[in-house]
Amino acid sequence: MAADSTKRMFLLAIAWFLLAPAVSPSSASVLPASTGTPAQAPHSETLIVRVYFKDRSTVNRLAANLDVWEVNQAEGYLVAAVTSDQVGWLRQQGFTVVVDDTKTTALNRPPATISGQASGISGFPCYRTVEETYSDLSQLAAAHPELAEWIDIGDSWQKTTGAGQVGYDIHSLVLSNRAAQVPAAKPRFFLMGAIHAREYATAELAARFAEHLIYNYGTDPDITWLLDHFELHIVPVANPDGRKLAEQYESRFQRKNTNDSNGGSCAVPPQPADQYGTDLNRNHSFLWGGASPAACSETYQGPSAASEPETQAIEAYLKSIFPDQRGEGEQDPAPLSSSGLLISLHSFGELVLWPWGWTDFPAPNDSELEVLGAKLAFFNAYHPQQSSQLYATTGDSADFAYGELGVPAYTFELGKDFFQDCETFEAVILPDNLTALLYAFKAARLPYQNPSGPDSLDLAVNPAINLPGGTVTVTFVADDTRRTGAASAETISAARYSIDAPSWVDGSAVLPLDAADGSFDSSSEVLQTAIETTGWAEGLHMIFVESQDSAGNWGVPSAAFIWIGANKAALYLPLVGKQ
Repeated sequence: MAADSTKRMFLLAIAWFLLAPAVSPSSASVLPASTGTPAQAPHSETLIVRVYFKDRSTVNRLAANLDVWEVNQAEGYLVAAVTSDQVGWLRQQGFTVVVDDTKTTALNRPPATISGQASGISGFPCYRTVEETYSDLSQLAAAHPELAEWIDIGDSWQKTTGAGQVGYDIHSLVLSNRAAQVPAAKPRFFLMGAIHAREYATAELAARFAEHLIYNYGTDPDITWLLDHFELHIVPVANPDGRKLAEQYESRFQRKNTNDSNGGSCAVPPQPADQYGTDLNRNHSFLWGGASPAACSETYQGPSAASEPETQAIEAYLKSIFPDQRGEGEQDPAPLSSSGLLISLHSFGELVLWPWGWTDFPAPNDSELEVLGAKLAFFNAYHPQQSSQLYATTGDSADFAYGELGVPAYTFELGKDFFQDCETFEAVILPDNLTALLYAFKAARLPYQNPSGPDSLDLAVNPAINLPGGTVTVTFVADDTRRTGAASAETISAARYSIDAPSWVDGSAVLPLDAADGSFDSSSEVLQTAIETTGWAEGLHMIFVESQDSAGNWGVPSAAFIWIGANKAALYLPLVGKQ
């Protein structure tokens, strides 16, 4: 969003009004800010509790000061990690607090030692350390220079200041086939992990997604065309200083960066001990200032907007890859033709969240944001909702990307635990979210339009290997029902296909497809056509299919390979250099 001081002041005033219980002077006596010299008190046992509340304003106030893990609006309680001092303090304030002994015992039990574990976080071999993540992804780029680039986009707080400790670069892994000749700028998808240090699964999912794409390029047709025509930008560890600290059992609850220069005593209830740092997901410059001003709070917003070098690096990078697509008026939506998409990975809660976080009022593009959120939730089986329905936030990365640039931005809350066990990660979180992220990548060209259209599924080409001049039968299913909790499905109204380039590429020959049963009268239709290959050059070709609903919405494409020639083995050769 272009600079507009009047608009910014108006929005900030609304944010402060709506979030006043979290930061106003009258509430300071209820949730006192910590002051004085930083204390070095030892961390007492962390308790997992239910704190019962009466209204949303109380949730927002507690979320700005406690380490809130879940919010159950229906039953009127939130789940938080607290110290025994905090429990006593909350009860003195009149809150009903129930300690969950089972979860508390499990949380404070050190992870089981795994015999022979040589890599990964201790007790969690499926999660790579910061150094391992950086090493593996940089080597991935080095091994596949035509598809991947590992770039330095900024420095962590410790590296910027020295701070007596070794800090880190912040890296982005850029994936795209740079040899592919495309006539226009490539749509971009930005994926970020580990902005909150203790959320182990996020960085690993980002790294696994990158590896999945690289290792399947040339054999998976959808991954192949995506990397040919689009760009993926992955920041796997946005908070490397904090993440390194959280890899150690004794400091596993670290959420923020490690900036300890802002004062405050971390031993004064209701603040936990030894929780220095700034919450990078409350530090972004868009409507900064409505989170906790207490330096030891888990949601400490920092001393000023975008005060942290990690925040500055992310904001500068986003502005470098996404154009400003939103107008200057407070209710200006981004155009429906906008391109680009952002997902920030967090844990936990099994949620798909979209802006706004700072207010319950809907964002200007709310209906489109909801449709894409419902589509993403179909794949990972999470609950889709506007971010503020969990609790109010300001200065978060999703609101920044949408508010400043008009980029549709989402938060995935992965799984059911910050320290999710490896079995659940491998069997559930990884496969479910790889499919969600792959769909997000497909939607990055027209994220405000394509998710309203039908999916094109189960694409089959028979025979996939053909002699020149033969006939190829193409079959797929157009399905407009694959959303969670969104509007009812529309009837399929049309379908189309193109050869060797997507339909939007200038010069592509785009041809219609008919329903296999002769009429479009359902929200799910089988499409089939026979294609003559006379005149096709020998070698590998690709067919793209798309489908449209009765409201005029085209969905994202799907693709399949067709090999013209007698050499079956060639179908499985990597496509690099064949563009």
